[in-house]
Amino acid sequence: MGLFIIVLLSVATVLLIRNMNKRLRRLPDSFPDERDAARQAEIARLDADLARSEGVPGSTSSGTENSTVDDGGADGEVKRPASGRAAADDLDRGERA
Repeated sequence: MGLFIIVLLSVATVLLIRNMNKRLRRLPDSFPDERDAARQAEIARLDADLARSEGVPGSTSSGTENSTVDDGGADGEVKRPASGRAAADDLDRGERA
């Protein structure tokens, strides 16, 4: 009975090793760096902000484009900074999107 259990465990081990080797071969050589992806997204956002501020006549680059207060809003709404987490933050706080 003991020999049967040892053979059964050996067969299971061999099958598990083969399965893991197949899965490891399918993995890419390297995964994308999250910090690099976040940096590229920030650069794209800054480029879009720059293009938008250059396209608007009479706008200045005095740092007001990063303001979180809506200048034209009579009700005093606060703008959210442009980020990918705003929708997730809204859902986490239970606010309506």
